[in-house]
Amino acid sequence: MITLGKRALLGAGLATLAAPAWAQGNYPTRPITMVIPFAAGGPTDTVGRLIAQAMGANLGQTVVIENVGGAGGTLGAQRVAQARPDGYTILLHHIGMATIPTLYRRLAYDPINGFETIGLVTEVPMTLIARRDFPASNLAELVQVVRRDREKLNYANAGVGAASHLCGLLLQKAVDAPMTTVPYRGTAPAMNDLLAGTVDLMCDQTTNTTEQIRAGTVKVFAVTTPEPIAALPNVPTAAQGGLPGFEVSVWHGLYAPKGTPRPIIDRLNQALLAALQDPNVARRMADLGTAPVAAARATPEVHRQFWQADIAKWRPLIQAAGQYAD
Repeated sequence: MITLGKRALLGAGLATLAAPAWAQGNYPTRPITMVIPFAAGGPTDTVGRLIAQAMGANLGQTVVIENVGGAGGTLGAQRVAQARPDGYTILLHHIGMATIPTLYRRLAYDPINGFETIGLVTEVPMTLIARRDFPASNLAELVQVVRRDREKLNYANAGVGAASHLCGLLLQKAVDAPMTTVPYRGTAPAMNDLLAGTVDLMCDQTTNTTEQIRAGTVKVFAVTTPEPIAALPNVPTAAQGGLPGFEVSVWHGLYAPKGTPRPIIDRLNQALLAALQDPNVARRMADLGTAPVAAARATPEVHRQFWQADIAKWRPLIQAAGQYAD
């Protein structure tokens, strides 16, 4: 016979067994999937793999990369937005999270309210590059060539909504000369055609261009930051080259599905902060021309505020260009 007291104890024991792992402080108890909404080998994938390894060490579980490319990063974002909010599926995305709400007017998920923010990761400078034999030796000469031959020039990007697409919009606005835009299914094929001389120009993240620039396989004209960067000290800024205001960096952030419990968000943020302070992560990022964000910027709250501000920044530029993805 079970007495009232025994029933209370039994009920408490069953409740403990039924409680989710995060409530017991055991999260995570199995590997976590980090979805990267672009092809393997691209700049966002590079950042994601660095962070995933370091976060896994702190969490005591493997963080497995899953590349879900296509549709400007929306397929991977949808995969996470529709995942169970249990902390075992997270998203690493870049500045595209700020442009998708304007670029795509019909989506199968809510691009703003479908996610919890975990924290910013890094801001990556961009570089304006051209095929090796492009007929200009500096940015001023490049601007002259673009304005003169814009109908003959091809500008490559990694697809609508990609960082290289956004940088191209800014470039064409800055020089007041639209070019033929050639969208690719990812950064790697776009870079391959630039190396082959099939296309003329591209603007992409230092995580993807620094090694090519150092090897001399592409011609570089500017970095899109207010100050020169340590990884490419001899490359002038766009402002120094005669294009003030041509500034853009590609920030990356981590997200979880909407409704993920706050204790899980906090644990993931703790692991992110540890990864950002890992000397190996900082060293590798420096090699690629970037750096981890400061800890104060890697909070869920600052991440969301920054994201919302960037949505407001890009919306009028995209609307003026009329380059929608639907």
